[in-house]
Amino acid sequence: MQAVHAGAAQEVTARRERVLVVDDEPDLAESCAYFLERAGYEARCADSAQEALEILRKESFSVVVSDVRMPRMSGMELLAAIRERDPDIEVLLLTGYPDLQMAVSAIKQGAFDYLAKPYGEEELIERVAKAMAHRRVKDQNEGLRERLRSGVSGRRLIHTSKTFQDAVAMLERAARTAASVLLIGESGTGKELLAHHLHDSSDRADKPFVPVDCASIPVDLFESELFGHKKGAFTGAASGKLGLFQVADGGTLFLDELGELPLEFQSKLLRTIQERTVRQIGSSTQRDVDVRIVAATNRDLQKDVEEGKFRSDLFYRLDVVRIAVPPLRDRQGDVDVLVAHFLERFGKEPGIIRIASEAAEKLRAYHWPGNVRQLRNAIERACALGNAPELGLDDLPPELLSNEPTARVEVVDSAVGTFQEMKARRIAAMEQTYVEGLLKNHKGNVTHCSEEAGMARSAFQKLMQKYAIRSADYRG
Repeated sequence: MQAVHAGAAQEVTARRERVLVVDDEPDLAESCAYFLERAGYEARCADSAQEALEILRKESFSVVVSDVRMPRMSGMELLAAIRERDPDIEVLLLTGYPDLQMAVSAIKQGAFDYLAKPYGEEELIERVAKAMAHRRVKDQNEGLRERLRSGVSGRRLIHTSKTFQDAVAMLERAARTAASVLLIGESGTGKELLAHHLHDSSDRADKPFVPVDCASIPVDLFESELFGHKKGAFTGAASGKLGLFQVADGGTLFLDELGELPLEFQSKLLRTIQERTVRQIGSSTQRDVDVRIVAATNRDLQKDVEEGKFRSDLFYRLDVVRIAVPPLRDRQGDVDVLVAHFLERFGKEPGIIRIASEAAEKLRAYHWPGNVRQLRNAIERACALGNAPELGLDDLPPELLSNEPTARVEVVDSAVGTFQEMKARRIAAMEQTYVEGLLKNHKGNVTHCSEEAGMARSAFQKLMQKYAIRSADYRG
C-alpha cells in the first residue's frame, strides 16, 4: 500500500479540493467562501439545504460547511441526507451559541466537527484543512478497509493457526487500553492490517487511523509532515499545513518502519508523546493532541539502541506492549485459507474457482520470504495469467516452482557457531536470494521490485547495498 503521508499532509495542488458552503444568509456564505478561496480551495455556495443536495447530486465535493439553523430543512437534516447518500463527505456545522448542544449531538450522528459563530478566518481554515486531511486518509485507506472485511462476519483477519491467533488475542487485549503498541516482524506479515484491527477494536474506531511510512519521508521533512507548519514558516511554505498528529487527533497514528526514524528527530517525537502536544513549525503555540501510537518494525531495535542508532527513552516509551507477528512459514495451515481468500477475490472475473492439488502443495511447501504480501501477489498474478476454472502448477510464478519444500531444506552449517549466528546466516542467504530473484523477474527495475516486495523503494535499495547487488546487472 502506498504511504499515506504524501496524501494526508500535502498542500493544495493544481487540482483544488472542493468545499460546498450552505447558509440561508448569502452574505455569510460568500464571506466563508471567500476565506476558503483565499486558502486555496475551490468553494461554491448554496442558500438552502435543498439546493445543496441538488448540487451534490451533480457535482463532487470533499467537505460541506453548513449552517445548522435554516428554514424548511435544517443543517441536521442535511447532515442525515448527506450521510445516507455519501458518508465519505465530511460535514462541518456552523452554529450560534444556543445551538452548541445540537452541534455536539450532530457529531455523534456523523458530523466531522462544528464551529461556533462568530468564527475567525484562521479557525475556519484550520477546521476545513483537518476535515480535508481526514477525507484523504479515508480515501487512501479504502483498500485496507476492504481487506479487513470478510463477508457477513465483518472485518476480520484471515487465519486458522494458533501462532497468529495468539498475536491477535494479545492485540485485542491491548486495544482495551490506551497503551502504545510495538509490532515486530518481517516485512509482509500483516503488521499494518493488525494495527488497523487494533484501531477498529478500540474505542477510537470512529476516529482517524493515519499510517505513516517512516522510510519514505525525507529526513528534513519529518517535522513538517508530523507536526505541520504555518504559512511563511520557511522558504516555500506558501500555505499552512496540518501535521499528521493533528490529522490523527482522537484516533491512531501508525508509525511503520519505525527503525528508519532519523535520530535527530527522535527527541522531538518523544517530547510530543510525553507532553501530548504539538507545535507547528513557525508557531509559538502548543496544541493538545490525543493520539494513540502504534509502531511497527522489521529491525532489531534493541540492537539499534545498544549501538546508539535509536534513543532508548523513545524505544521504551513505544515498547509498552510488544507483539511479535509470526512469519507465514511459521503459520501452519494459514496458507490454505489465505489462498482460498485470494482466489475468491482475484479469481471471480477470470472465472477461476479452484486450485489444483499439486499447485496447492507447492504453495504450502514454499518458504515465503515475502510472507502474506508475496502470497497475495502470487495468487493475483496466477489468476491474471491462468485459465479458468482451475489454477495449475504452471500458472504459479517461476520462483515458487524452483523452490524446494521447507521441510526438506537442510541447514548445512547448523553445527557452526551459535544458533543466533547460524540464524543470521540463513536469513542473509534468504534475503539475498529473494532480492536477486525479484531483480531477475523485473529486469532490474527497482521500483517494480519494491512494489512486489511491499517495501519502500529506499528500504529495498538498502537491501541491495547490504549484499552489494547492482540493478544494472539484471537489465536487458
